[in-house]
Amino acid sequence: MSKETYSPWDSAELLDNNEVVVEYLKAALEENDPEFFIKALGNVARANGMTLIAAKTKLARQSLYKALSGERDPRIGTVMKVLGALGVQLSVTPKLRPGTDVTT
Repeated sequence: MSKETYSPWDSAELLDNNEVVVEYLKAALEENDPEFFIKALGNVARANGMTLIAAKTKLARQSLYKALSGERDPRIGTVMKVLGALGVQLSVTPKLRPGTDVTT
């Protein structure tokens, strides 16, 4: 009987086009968990090449790995630079319950 071996699953391998990246980040953001979103952003950055993202953001590659590990709380400026380097941006929309208004 042969032994089966498995390699660790890495979501970065599936993040190969902009549409998938956008949906992945949207889903991560909907979890309403900042650490989860930052880790997802890190996965996208790795999928695109952390060296390339570091060059585009003018941030050190090792600092990006640490900031986007999900174990740290990166500055919003870092997050925005990474999003910009990836060609995406966050947007703000009202979160409304049925029958409510933003002002109430």
